[in-house]
Amino acid sequence: MATLVRNFAPSFPSLLANIFNEFEQVAPTHQQSFPAVNVLENQDYFKIELAAPGLKKEDFKVNIHENTLTISTENKIETAETVGKYTRKEFNYTSFKRSFTLPKSIDGEKIVATYNDGVLGLELPKKEEAKPKEPRLIEIA
Repeated sequence: MATLVRNFAPSFPSLLANIFNEFEQVAPTHQQSFPAVNVLENQDYFKIELAAPGLKKEDFKVNIHENTLTISTENKIETAETVGKYTRKEFNYTSFKRSFTLPKSIDGEKIVATYNDGVLGLELPKKEEAKPKEPRLIEIA
C-alpha cells in the first residue's frame, strides 16, 4: 500500500531563510517565560503551587470569574543614573498571566492564597458533594 505525502518545502535553500537565521543568532527573539506550576490533588482539595521568586505578594493579582482562575503580575522598574554629562536610563518590565479552567467540583468561595519563600500557593477546596464517600452496604429487603 502506497502513501502519498506532499512536501511543501522548496527544493533549494531560501536566501531569506538564511538571512533570518543569521539575524536571530545576532539578535535573538524575545522569549516570554511563565513560572513553573505544580497542581496537586487529594480527596479534599486541589493545590496550585506557582514558583515566582523575587516577587512580593502585592505584585500578584488572583481572580476567579465563572470557572476560570487567573493569576497575573506586572512589575515595572525604571532606574536612572547620571554621571557627569551622561545619563543612563534602564527600564525593566516583567509580566505574566496564567489561567486555569476549574472543574465544577471546586468551591470558588473558599479559595485561599498564600505566598511564602517565592512560591504562590492556592488551595482550592472541593465541594462536599464532590468528595469521595465511603462505600455503603445496601441491604436487600
